[in-house]
Formats: sequence, C-alpha cells, structure tokens
Amino acid sequence: MLNPIVNFFTRIFQWIGRGIGFAVGVILWPFMWAGHWYTQRGWILKAVLGLALLMLIGLYGYFIWNTQVWSNFNPAFAEAYNFTQPAGTAPAQPAPSATGETAGVEGEVKTCTNSAIVQVAADLIDFNVNENAWISSMILYKLGFFGMDWDRTPFLDNKASFQRGVNQAIRRTAVELVDTLGRVRGTSQIDQNLQDARGAITFDEETWYFGLRPFGPKTPTPSFYRTAASSLRAFNDRLMKCEVVFNARADNLLQFVDRIASDIGSTSDLIRDRSQNFNSGWFDTRADDRFWFAYGQLYGYYGILTAAHHDFQQILDNRGLTPLWNSVEGQLKAALAIQPLIISNGREDGWIMPTHLTTMGFYVLRVRSNLVEVRSVLDR
Repeated sequence: MLNPIVNFFTRIFQWIGRGIGFAVGVILWPFMWAGHWYTQRGWILKAVLGLALLMLIGLYGYFIWNTQVWSNFNPAFAEAYNFTQPAGTAPAQPAPSATGETAGVEGEVKTCTNSAIVQVAADLIDFNVNENAWISSMILYKLGFFGMDWDRTPFLDNKASFQRGVNQAIRRTAVELVDTLGRVRGTSQIDQNLQDARGAITFDEETWYFGLRPFGPKTPTPSFYRTAASSLRAFNDRLMKCEVVFNARADNLLQFVDRIASDIGSTSDLIRDRSQNFNSGWFDTRADDRFWFAYGQLYGYYGILTAAHHDFQQILDNRGLTPLWNSVEGQLKAALAIQPLIISNGREDGWIMPTHLTTMGFYVLRVRSNLVEVRSVLDR
C-alpha cells in the first residue's frame, strides 16, 4: 500500500540528485577541460602557466587575507588617548570684520603644544594604510569579481567601504585644518604642511601602480596618504616648537562642527535612499557598503571629536557644552557597538529580516542632531 508513495519520493530524490550532479558538472566542466588541455602541452608552456597560476593563487590569498583581517580595529580606540595639557597658549587675536573693524573672539590661539585633532587624523591615516592594506587600490579589487564591481557583491568589500568612510572623516578634517584651524584667520598665510596634507589625502582612492587614463606608471594611493600623515605630524612637531599656531576659537569650532554635521547628513541621506527604495533583506548586496561606509565615517569622527574635546576644552567649559559634547561621544560609541555579521536591509515593519541600515541611520541622525545643538549654543 505504501509502495507507490515510497516510489514517488524515491523518484523525486533521484531527479534532485541528477539535477545537482548536472549543475556540478556544468560548473566543473571548464576546469576539467583546462586540466585536459594543460596535460597535452609541452613542459615549457606548462611551467609558464603553472607559475602564472601560482602567482594568481598567491595574489588572491593575499587579497582575501587583507579583506578579512582588520588589524588594530578597536571601536573604543579614542579612549586609549591620554592627551597632554597645553604647554602654552597665546591670547586670542581679533579677526578683522568686513568693514575693517575688529571684533573680539572667544577662545585661544595655541602654540608650543600638540594638537589632538592633528594627532588623531595622522593616526587614522596610519591605521588605514600602514597597519592595514588599503583595499580600494589593490589590483584584484579594481578588477572585480569576474568583471563585476566588488561593491556589488555580498563579500570581500566591507573593509574597503569602512576604510573609505574613515578617509572621508580625515578629508573633512584636513580641509578645516587648512582653512581655519591651522592659522589666525585674516592675519596669516596657509601653513604649507597642512596644505600638503590636504592635497595628499584628497587624492583618488583607487590608483594602483599602473593606469590607463593616462597610460603609464603611477604613484599608488597609499603612498599619497602616507605623505599626508607625515605632513600632519610635521605640523604638530612645528607646533610643539612654537613655530606655528592652532586657532582654537569659538567661531572656528562652530564652523568645524557645522561642516561635520553636513558631512554626516549627506551619509544619512545615502542610507535613507537605500533603505527606502530597496528591501531585499539579507540579499541586498549594496546594503553592506552603505552600512560600513557610515560606520567608518563615525569611527573616524569619534576619534576626531574626542580630540576636539581636548583642543577646544576652554570653549566647552565657558559655554557649558561639556555635557552635550559628552553626549555626542556617547552616541558615537553606541553606533560603533553595532557590528552585525551579515548586513540586512529589510522592511522597517518586517518581522523576518532585520533592517540594519535603518538602525545605523538612526544613530547617524542622533549624532548629527547633537552636533546641531552644539552649533546652536556656539552661535548664540
């Protein structure tokens, strides 16, 4: 009586087995054909092809290792800093107004001391390109997965997105150091070390040793970024020798905070667009790029804003901003505690697949909201 049922399921499993066997055969056929072709060649060609294959395997092994191992990654890295107290400060210098009059500005022009912001920015560059390999300019990352951009795959691209997010925070900081923080506005020229650092850190993120446009050998991206770190450290050395100044005034802090809030706001819109228009859950291959870019950006700003707490301590104390600034740092630490193994971009009202992008977007907006509050207090 049960024989027809047993035979039915037996046939089903036989068909499934044949289907799997056929799929495996299709996948392995190119490799079997290549192996058969290889055995028919002469020993010279075999040696050349074998060496090329070993080099390719070695390159992929190195590439996979560097994408999966995140050396010295520490979401609480800013807590390890023990910034020294200023060795000396110069009195705040008034900046000329549009009408030629001068107006007093709250704050101080520091010299004969380190800038914590400059120190952390240089350390973040060191973390990106010395303690870790810069993924975005590696040849196999540029070639993609069988011609497909790695960012459109669900694997081996998270570290690259994270590094680009950290680099975005460094770039914004370098621009502000050149324009305002590294000089007395209106009475001094741009510092050359900071100018060199800004030019180097804003270099293209994907340049390898050779390129097609223009055709020929090139200096790779990590070399430029290392130059930026060296220039930042050189500025700090000169600051210690009282040769340059760090302009820790209230109006400069206001502008710095405003630019960071705008930068983070752009990222929140990027997350919103992906979260709102795509709901593929664990199968959204671009959700991880958006998540880890935002994570890297917050990682960088966590260190830089912690450093700004030291550099602008006088302003924060005078304006009663320390509790609010601590809140910003707390929100950043909370955001960096989110480290899901697989990024899911599910529906906000879904119950099977989580929505990690929306969660990260919430923290990004919380940080931005607190920065806007800081800016409002500074603007009074």
